[in-house]
Amino acid sequence: MLGKSTSKAEIQDITRNGVWLFAKGREYLLTFKDYPWFKDAPVSAVYNVRLMHQSHLFWPDLDVDLDIASLENPERYPLVAKRAASPSDRAVGASVRNILIAAAAHPRR
Repeated sequence: MLGKSTSKAEIQDITRNGVWLFAKGREYLLTFKDYPWFKDAPVSAVYNVRLMHQSHLFWPDLDVDLDIASLENPERYPLVAKRAASPSDRAVGASVRNILIAAAAHPRR
């Protein structure tokens, strides 16, 4: 092992338009229009982001997962956010607060 990895993700700012994220040497604006689950979230929850497996962003307090590829090529990864889970979603253990349905496994070509 050559040393500890310095790759990480961090929130640089939260503005009225969205969240500025720095990850893997790049800066991204996650607009509230495109990423609505951040808009009314507590500031501490938005800042609590983790980079996992070098490409997976995870906000544990919000139960939100994003792949960096979806930020780099959003047209290939349509996102749908829902504010509440249906009874069938709850039955299989889905989050009631935020459910992220991402087509990450099936990107558009």
